[in-house]
Amino acid sequence: MKRILIVLLALLTLSQVEAKKKKTSGNPIFTGWYADPEGAVMGGRYWVFPTYSAPYEQQTFFDAFSSSDLITWTKHERVLEQKNIPWLKKALWAPAVIEANNKFYLFFGGNDVHEGEVGGIGVAVSDKPEGPYVDALGKPLINEIVNGAQPIDQFVFRDDDGQYYMYYGGWQHCNVCRLSPDLLSIIPWPDGQKFHEITPSRSYVEGPFMLKRNGKYYFMWSEGGWTGPNYCVAYAISDSPFGPFRRIGKILEQDPKVARGAGHHSVIQIPGKDEYYIIYHRRPLSENDGNSRETCIDRLIFNADGTIQPVKMTFEGVEARKLKKR
Repeated sequence: MKRILIVLLALLTLSQVEAKKKKTSGNPIFTGWYADPEGAVMGGRYWVFPTYSAPYEQQTFFDAFSSSDLITWTKHERVLEQKNIPWLKKALWAPAVIEANNKFYLFFGGNDVHEGEVGGIGVAVSDKPEGPYVDALGKPLINEIVNGAQPIDQFVFRDDDGQYYMYYGGWQHCNVCRLSPDLLSIIPWPDGQKFHEITPSRSYVEGPFMLKRNGKYYFMWSEGGWTGPNYCVAYAISDSPFGPFRRIGKILEQDPKVARGAGHHSVIQIPGKDEYYIIYHRRPLSENDGNSRETCIDRLIFNADGTIQPVKMTFEGVEARKLKKR
């Protein structure tokens, strides 16, 4: 009888531990090496579209992940593949997704383009957030290197007036352009130019992201080398989506007790609430390979004056935030 009681107590303790685990997402939020996560709320679910973190020649598809509560994530395999992009030869990465016109648009970087090569930023479209997505143009939306910015790491932002802007750029330069209502072409600015450079700081490297809160525009980006331990996220605040953007400081960086190489993020807002979460990648302390990156989530907290508190990286992740069914 004593042995039975011991076994029952052990099972009860184990179930309590498991129950406790299920109260938070844990970090990483799903298994596998994934980076550059784009978070969104679409179709009544939370979504994360990351880069499959592998050598360029193996980065030929995107998986996506969805959740109703930020805790349990469902994997949607190969929502976009090389075979559906006629001009793609290698290196499909850094997705950006947005819902518009009763469709879902997935922007991506392809081919690690240099001057004179075919590649850059492409766009694929689907009728469902889980895809499959198909290349919409048969060619890159942006192929040229303008203002020194490699056409990668795009983020599409819809302002309150309905105008869509795309922020993008690597090689320490960042451009902004206006997108047409169908999101498949670029509208020139009043001066006739298609791209304006808005590089916020000499420390800018890549991974731009825009967030609007209380009438202010929060522009964020990644600094440092993506394979190194000092990869991080910094931000600026402006009254305009075009800046000027003055660097305020870092909000996400390595923690010697948790992980290194934390960066290339996105932010999601709980619908109807002033509550935000940062989704980002980081490298476990046990890993030295540049592609060993995992996707994580933690709270993003604003101070009373509108500035952002430095993010505390955790292993626990976040608590459940269920979405209301549409």
